[in-house]
Amino acid sequence: MNPDWRQDREALTRRYHDQGIYGNLTLADAMREGAATHPDVRMIFHSDAYPNEATLSEMHARSLALASSLHGLGLSRGDAIAIQVPNWLEGALAFQAAMILGVVIVPVIHIYGPAEVGFILEQSGARAFVCPDRWRHIDYYERLNRLDRSRLPALEHVITLGDEPYAGSVAWRELEARGSQDFVPPPVDADDVCMQLYTSGTTANPKGVRHTHNTLLAEVRSSRATLDAGHTPTNLAAFPAGHIAGVLGLLRPYVFGGRTVLMDSWDPDTAARLIEEHGLNSTSGAPVFLSTLLVAAESAGRDLSSMESYMTGAAAVPPTLVERADRAGVPSYRCYGSSEHPSVTSSLPSDPLEKRAMTDGSPMPPNEIRIVDDDGKDVDPGKPGEVATRGPELFVGYSDDALNVASFLPGGWFLTGDIGVVDAEGYLTITDRKKDVIIRGGENIASKEVEDVLSRHSAIDDVAVVAEPDERYGERVCAFVTLREGADLSLDEVRRLFANAGVARQKTPERLEVVDAFPRTAAGKIKKFELRDRLRAVDRA
Repeated sequence: MNPDWRQDREALTRRYHDQGIYGNLTLADAMREGAATHPDVRMIFHSDAYPNEATLSEMHARSLALASSLHGLGLSRGDAIAIQVPNWLEGALAFQAAMILGVVIVPVIHIYGPAEVGFILEQSGARAFVCPDRWRHIDYYERLNRLDRSRLPALEHVITLGDEPYAGSVAWRELEARGSQDFVPPPVDADDVCMQLYTSGTTANPKGVRHTHNTLLAEVRSSRATLDAGHTPTNLAAFPAGHIAGVLGLLRPYVFGGRTVLMDSWDPDTAARLIEEHGLNSTSGAPVFLSTLLVAAESAGRDLSSMESYMTGAAAVPPTLVERADRAGVPSYRCYGSSEHPSVTSSLPSDPLEKRAMTDGSPMPPNEIRIVDDDGKDVDPGKPGEVATRGPELFVGYSDDALNVASFLPGGWFLTGDIGVVDAEGYLTITDRKKDVIIRGGENIASKEVEDVLSRHSAIDDVAVVAEPDERYGERVCAFVTLREGADLSLDEVRRLFANAGVARQKTPERLEVVDAFPRTAAGKIKKFELRDRLRAVDRA
């Protein structure tokens, strides 16, 4: 417990200013400079529904005009705008306009349902919300109708993309049309909070992760070191815009130049074709992205020889996957990070295969890591313990202050909740998690949130949700339940329960295990590790 966490984090900020890592450059400044330095670099938004592309100079001009329109709606420095848009040009412009205006961006994963969106809008106090009318199987207007607006007193404007604006909303095309490129933005400080992302943790509700211009710019700059490339990277960006990796994918072209192709949904066949057509040389993704890409490229005979760098993480990475990619001529390597601290460790494409496949890399300077015990003291070298991190990319705290005291050690060290070990050469390997989180395809799912939904079913007496190892997604949701006397339950019934609850589909249990009783501690707590071991034993059988 560290009641002085705020003073420690502020001391780190001063330290990074003194070292010249932090400066006075905001994200808006970086975009303006990038548009001037790389005016003709293109961002290509691949989408079956809304394909588009634009140069950095065109995007900057349009985002400046959009900032003037948002200002006309009454949004100003420090206000919050929630943006639930896939990887489309309009979403990128909304992000960039908010940065120019000094408005706090609240990215929302595009598949989140009304339960998650309602919480995020309420907790963030967003004054504006941007979303499409519909996309693929999602009817966003139907989801808007399910929001309890009485719990969202701060929400003044809903901005919608589509042919038919939502009743009472502001149409995107009208908002863009009324903007002015002569708009003079207000002054913004590089240490201002500019983004509040939400990530599932050990509690049922998502946690608001707060980043400043300086923390995000530090992350963007450090990422270039992982590429081992002396030339400009051309990138495939497949993470959704509501994910920290998706946010960073929108910023990197302005800092480094280099064409970027963005996908609004993952399709491995399309990804393989785009890499071949555009000669892309770098990308990143969860293990499921890499594994399906390799299969698709082999099946279709696609040429991936331009790929020089595939960073994979955000979920458990099987060593065999990195080895398989290597045989296919795609240099892959593991990394470790989180929304709170996006890139802590990473290997390099030039590292030995053993390090790239078996470890999560070494700290990316000037990031630091410690391995500590339950009392926050360093463990002996080579022994496992909780990973604590520190560095200029580290967030400046959760929106809920109650979470911060327990999340930081003295000196500004962030307790990740992950268990790891560092080898003699300084490479970190994550071995387990203290956090009760399932990471499915790179997305964090809080077990308690799933358990809370399941507990609503009349047939269920008690429930424990754990991660089941999965070759495709890294992990998937498995629910162990005990039933009330005389009751029964099927997986189809569970699926209907979650659909009616309005939560994202990936949180729906994919495996149901009915048990007579749970293994428990003397204090009555369910021994979830035994349930996980039981799943592993069944899978090995």
